[in-house]
Amino acid sequence: MAEKATPVTPDEADDIRVTLDLDNGSVECKIITIFDADHMDYIALLPLDKNGNENESCEVYLYRYFEDEEGLPRIENIESDDEYEAAADRFDELLDDEMFDDI
Repeated sequence: MAEKATPVTPDEADDIRVTLDLDNGSVECKIITIFDADHMDYIALLPLDKNGNENESCEVYLYRYFEDEEGLPRIENIESDDEYEAAADRFDELLDDEMFDDI
């Protein structure tokens, strides 16, 4: 089932946030990146605490990402363990590349 990612007005252009409506309530998240793995697009979201700060556990949500017929962003749960593993591995590679670039 596709979930709607509702954009939130960002304080800065590079600090784009979305609000996810989950079963246990809504959570505001910062978009880390949208990336490709095995010819599918995924989005990495960093959930924020009630004050809008990054969570202390550095937990990240990964979802399948696409745009609908009207060009609106949509996300879907990753249902398969294999697909999740491929997306998580690709996200880890991107983090490693970014850390290497910062050195």
